[in-house]
Amino acid sequence: MKFLRAPPQLCYPSTPHTKFFNHRLNATFFNPISRHPLASTTPCRLFHQPATPHSSLRHHTQEQITSPSSSEMRKNETLICVPIMGDSLDTMKIDINKAKLAGADLVEIRLDSLKTFNPSQDLNTLIKDRILPLLITYRPKWEGGMYEGDDNERLDVLRLAMELGADYIDVELQVADQFFDSIRGKTLNKTKVIVSSHNYQRTPLVEDLGNLVARIQATGADIVKIATTAVEITDVARMFQIMAHSQVPFIGLVMGDRGLISRILCAKFGGYLTFGTLESGVVSAPGQPTIKDLLDLYNIRQVGPDTKVYGIIGKPVGHSKSPILFNEAFKSVSFDGVYVFLLVDDLANFLRTYSSTDFVGFSVTIPHKEAAVKCCDEVDPVAKSIGAVNCVIRRPTDGKLIGYNTDYVGAISAIEDRLRDRHNGDGTAVSPLAGKVFVVIGAGGAGKALAYGAKEKGARVVIANRTYDRARELADVIGGDAIALADLDNYHPEDGMILANTTSIGMQPKVDETPISKHALKSYSLVFDAVYTPKMTRLLKEAEESGATIVTGLEMFLGQAYGQFENFTGTPAPKQLFKKIMENY
Repeated sequence: MKFLRAPPQLCYPSTPHTKFFNHRLNATFFNPISRHPLASTTPCRLFHQPATPHSSLRHHTQEQITSPSSSEMRKNETLICVPIMGDSLDTMKIDINKAKLAGADLVEIRLDSLKTFNPSQDLNTLIKDRILPLLITYRPKWEGGMYEGDDNERLDVLRLAMELGADYIDVELQVADQFFDSIRGKTLNKTKVIVSSHNYQRTPLVEDLGNLVARIQATGADIVKIATTAVEITDVARMFQIMAHSQVPFIGLVMGDRGLISRILCAKFGGYLTFGTLESGVVSAPGQPTIKDLLDLYNIRQVGPDTKVYGIIGKPVGHSKSPILFNEAFKSVSFDGVYVFLLVDDLANFLRTYSSTDFVGFSVTIPHKEAAVKCCDEVDPVAKSIGAVNCVIRRPTDGKLIGYNTDYVGAISAIEDRLRDRHNGDGTAVSPLAGKVFVVIGAGGAGKALAYGAKEKGARVVIANRTYDRARELADVIGGDAIALADLDNYHPEDGMILANTTSIGMQPKVDETPISKHALKSYSLVFDAVYTPKMTRLLKEAEESGATIVTGLEMFLGQAYGQFENFTGTPAPKQLFKKIMENY
C-alpha cells in the first residue's frame, strides 16, 4: 500500500457545530508511514478545536497524577486509560485504585458492565469521590457493548454524567447529533465529549477514514475516536496516516492482534489516548495490552516523534521474548527505540507499507526467514549462502533493506561451547563439531542456518524433514544427506551424534509434542532445541533423561540477539545485561 496523495477529506467548510481555523499546508507533504510524497494541495481549512478553558485537560490530567520531574521525562502527551468493567460499584472502586497505583492517567467507567445501576446515586458517588479523571462510557450492544435497554434512557445517563462533572463522556456517532441537540443551550460542566465510531470488521480506506473524521467533528465533538479492525497489519498504517495529519484531538486504535502496534505507536504519531487493561485478557476491546506492558515492556512514556521503531516479524509471534529483551536493553543504554510484536501475513506488503526511515529494523522469525531474502535490496553473503534472513535493517542513507543472518552464529557457538565444556575444553582451534554426524530437524530458515553453520565447522550434516523433498533440496545445497522425519526414530549410523530441532514442534501451547521418540535419543551425545517457550521442552527433558547434554533455545536466542542489537544500534551488544534480563523470564 502506497499513499500517493493528501486525503481530500481533510478540507471542509464550516458547520453549525464546528469551529475551525485557517491552516495552510505546504505544497508537498509526506505520508509519515511510507514517506512517499503526497500530492500537492491547496490551502484549506482543517477542523481544529479552539482554545477553551478546558482545552488543556490533557496537560491538567497529567499534572494531577505525576510529579513535575516525572512529567518532564515524558516524550509524548498520549494518555493511558484503564477500562473499568466491574459488575458492581464496589468492584469498580477497587479497580480504580489499582489503576491509579499502576500509573494510569484516567479510567474509563464502563457503565454497561454493571449488573445493577442506580444512575443518580452511583454516578454521583463515582464522580464526587474520583481519584483519577473519569471517562464515562455506556456502550450499547449495537456498538459492541453490553447495554440492551432504551437508547433515550442511556443518553439521559450520559447527560447526567456531564451535569455531575465527569471529565469525559463517550457518545457513539450514530446518536451524536441527537445527543448534542438535547444539550444545546444548556449550561453544563466542562466535560469533554468524545464521539466514537467502531468498526469490528475492517479498517476503511484512508479517504473513508478522513470522511469519518469530518463527520464526527461536524457533530461538535471535542475529541474524535475511531476504532477499526485489522485484517492485516498494513491496515494500521492508514490509521497512523490520519492520526499524524489530524488537526483535532484524535483517538485512533486498530483492534485485534494485528492492530497491537496502534496501541503503542499512537504515542509516536500523536494519539490522544490509548487503553491499557489491569489484567491480561480482561479487555473492553480486542487486542488491548495491559497497562503494565505499556509502561514497563514498551516504555510508552519514552516513545516520542523521533523514536525509531523495531520489531519481531512472524506468524505466530506473541510467544517471542524479543520485545522484553530489546526494549529493556534500549532503556538501559538510553537508546531512543521501541521494539514491538509484528504479526505479519505478507512480508513483502508489510515492508512496502512501513517503508519510512522511522521503521528501522526487524527481527524475522517463522515463517518469513526465507521470504525475507527476496524482500531485501541487499543480502549479506553469509545470509545469501544460507538462504534465510533473520535480521533486516533499513539503511539510513538510502532507505534500502539489508538482510543478515545471525541465527547460525548464536546456535553453533552455543553448541560448540557446551561440547567443549563436556570435554573440559581441549584448547584446540578445531571445532568439536568436526567429523560429527549433525542431524538437523527442519528445512526452513532456522534449519538452513544450523545446517550451514554445522557444515562450515566440518560436521557431516543430515537433514530430517516432514517433507522429504525439502530435506533433499537443502541437503543437496550444503552437501549433506536427507531423510524423512518419520524415519528419524530408526536412524542410527553411529553413537554420539548431535541433534538440532529447528521446527516449532513442542512450542507453546503444544508443549506435549516432540519430533523424535525418547528411545531414539540414546544415540545422541548433545541435543539442541531452537524452541525456547517453554525453555525446557519435552524434547530436552527426555534428552537429559537419556544422558545427553542439552542446549536450550534460549542460548541460541541470546546469541542471535547479540548480532541483531549491533545491527540495530551500531554499538556492541551488552551481553551480560542480555543474560541478566533473560534470567528473569
